[in-house]
Parts: sequence; C-alpha cells; structure tokens
Amino acid sequence: MPYYVFSVRPFAQLSKLAEFADFRAASAQAKALRGRSLAPGERIKVMFAESEDMAVDLLCQVRDPGPIGDD
Repeated sequence: MPYYVFSVRPFAQLSKLAEFADFRAASAQAKALRGRSLAPGERIKVMFAESEDMAVDLLCQVRDPGPIGDD
C-alpha cells in the first residue's frame, strides 16, 4: 500500500501532493514541505491507505481525543 502526502486546509480542503511506496520517502517529503511557509491553518499529513480515495476518507474522519493526564 502506498503512502500519500496531503495538504490539509480548513473546511476539509485536501490536495494530494505526492505518493510514495515507502514511509521514509513520504516522511522526508512531508518534513520538507512543513519547513516552507504554509498558509494559515494548513497542515501537511502523511496517510497510509490502499487508495487515494481511502486516504481522503481517513483524513475526513473525526477522531476521538486521546486521554488527558495520568489515568
């Protein structure tokens, strides 16, 4: 399965920037993109998915917040 690099802007505006076969290359690209000046609210995300459509679906899902403090 490939790794996808996306630009994520407010209101679920997604743009696929790149696709890689391995995580190391995808991570390096994402870090390089994060180093440039981003638009306000823009984030760079790496997604591992079977297809681009599945990666977009995963990015649009609302996630539960993690635990806060020591439980």
